[in-house]
Amino acid sequence: MCLADLEFDYINPYDSSSRINKAIMPEYITEAALCLFYLVTGHWCMSLICAPYLYYNVRLYTRQKHLIDVTEIFNQLHAEKKQRLCKLFYLIVLLFLAIFWMILTALEDHDMD
Repeated sequence: MCLADLEFDYINPYDSSSRINKAIMPEYITEAALCLFYLVTGHWCMSLICAPYLYYNVRLYTRQKHLIDVTEIFNQLHAEKKQRLCKLFYLIVLLFLAIFWMILTALEDHDMD
């Protein structure tokens, strides 16, 4: 949303980049915790599905390319929007898979009773 606001000049680059940069670390930590949770609880398939996203986040963090630079935000706007949309679609797919497997497990438990 911040990138779209920046594109239409509703927000300045400093505010946009600071808002996005504040949300990056909680996003990374939440995804890592979710992947670890799947791994600990024995949901190997979901853990493997989460692994590429986690690897991508770790790779960005180790190369220190995870934060948006205020001075380069206009040059990277199109690529950043595409990256954020890909991440969003990936998370939506993960959400639907988790809901599907949760419902499937509940139905299997119900049939056994």
